[in-house]
Amino acid sequence: MCSGRIDLGFILRAFSNGNDGVFIGGCRLNECNYVTHGNYDALGVTHICKNLLARMGLNPERLHIAFMSGGDGNLLAEYIDKFTKEIKEIGPLGTAEGIGPELLGLKLEAASKLVPFLRLVERERLRAPAKSKEAYEKFFASDEFDRLFDEIVADKLAVSQIMLLLRGKSLSAGEIGKALGLTPSEVSRHMSNSSRQGLVTYDESRNCFALA
Repeated sequence: MCSGRIDLGFILRAFSNGNDGVFIGGCRLNECNYVTHGNYDALGVTHICKNLLARMGLNPERLHIAFMSGGDGNLLAEYIDKFTKEIKEIGPLGTAEGIGPELLGLKLEAASKLVPFLRLVERERLRAPAKSKEAYEKFFASDEFDRLFDEIVADKLAVSQIMLLLRGKSLSAGEIGKALGLTPSEVSRHMSNSSRQGLVTYDESRNCFALA
């Protein structure tokens, strides 16, 4: 299978199924068998997902991509052995980051719900300007990418988590912030925007928010 078929949904599903790490192997860059250079697409998806994991409080090193040829069986084994050792050192998913099973599931579900949106913005705004290793490394390590990611993705991820947190129960701003590691100002901003969009309501008598 071409590594270009790698989708954010595949990666997040692997983590949701309890895997502590995800390893992606692709053809060497600039040596595409299908002339589509899908391995660059896989590289872009990996960078975006690493940033997504970090925003969820998960170690981004749980996701790794490596490139090799079809005849590099020994190299593949070496890469996988090294990655497996690194994941064991990091520890179990969520537990090592101090995130309980229920909150971990909520965070991964919230991210999964954003996958269709992320596919769209990746094509339009979060894609490197050229398919070269240098261009990808420069783009994804840039302050501009961090700014775009926070502007386009981070807020939607936070709101998605809040909507799931409020599913079936009402919570105060303080409880929301404590559960998701958000500051009071961040919670206030997200709740204000969500209220204007008709997503949440505020119960003044109980000083808490609920789904509309």
